[in-house]
Amino acid sequence: MSRGPDAATLIERGLIASAEAAGCAVTIPACDCTRWASATFVGAQHRLTLKARASVELDAWLVVLPEAEFAFRGHLVADLAVTRVSREGDTVTIQIEALTVEDR
Repeated sequence: MSRGPDAATLIERGLIASAEAAGCAVTIPACDCTRWASATFVGAQHRLTLKARASVELDAWLVVLPEAEFAFRGHLVADLAVTRVSREGDTVTIQIEALTVEDR
């Protein structure tokens, strides 16, 4: 019996859908996920690399992204930060760090 997609898959899908809704397309060529736990929470730390074509829509999306709400079955995005944006020609590379927590 499958429990559904893991938090890493959900956050990737959520970021792609959010970007599309904002009028820009992103790809995620790299994602690293490390399980994490505290005395009260279980979750994962995610480090993602996104690629996109430079646009006004992309810039606007990146500004509001850290405050975006993501609703994933079984997981909450507790924190999301855009940690680096670099531009080379019309290609933008974005580094994102996120913390997800299991919602039990």
